[in-house]
Amino acid sequence: MSIFGERLRQERQRLGLSQEEFGEAGGVKKVAQSNYETGKRRPDSEYLERVSALGVDIQFLFSGMRTDNADATFGLSPSQSEEGLAPVPLFDIEAAAGDGRSLEQEQIETTLYFPAEQLEAQGLDPAQVVGVKVRGDSMDGTLADGDWVLVDRSRREPKPEGVFLLLVHGERRIKRVQRVAGGAWLLISDNDHYQPELIKPEDMKDVEILGRCEIRIGRVS
Repeated sequence: MSIFGERLRQERQRLGLSQEEFGEAGGVKKVAQSNYETGKRRPDSEYLERVSALGVDIQFLFSGMRTDNADATFGLSPSQSEEGLAPVPLFDIEAAAGDGRSLEQEQIETTLYFPAEQLEAQGLDPAQVVGVKVRGDSMDGTLADGDWVLVDRSRREPKPEGVFLLLVHGERRIKRVQRVAGGAWLLISDNDHYQPELIKPEDMKDVEILGRCEIRIGRVS
């Protein structure tokens, strides 16, 4: 991937857009947008004018330096940004190829940098935070397909109840966890089209909490 293409992808993700949505705003198809991000092709001036109107920092695309009005906390390396930023690796849980237990074994899709103080103010240890991409519509109403969610890996017990990244029968899922009588868990999808799943105490060996979902990053609809 070219440096320009990587920066273009970072700008698209900063704005919370898919390749298809971003390409449409720039007047091209998804395949062209993909080619721009992988460095197979370079966009023309008309495309750049269109995405600039969308909010893309054109100076950052070409120089790596952001303009004063750009969001300086996303997509920068520590050498390009002020001290005090914490790197948060982002993983696509659908593309995961490992055994599901260790995200560190998976390929990082990208890295976002957040002010460590802001994460700590939310009660999060920056060293324990990772981002995962939401897949599917089972959590619609809370999390949409394509959203990113920051996960606190230090919180692996359903106390208090909430939304968690889980390993269920070897598959990573994001579900709301509710404890029920007898020590069982109820895995709930916020989309009413999906039925809750009861995990009995004797089946707990097949379920593991990988972390609590704390902060959503997604497009405003």
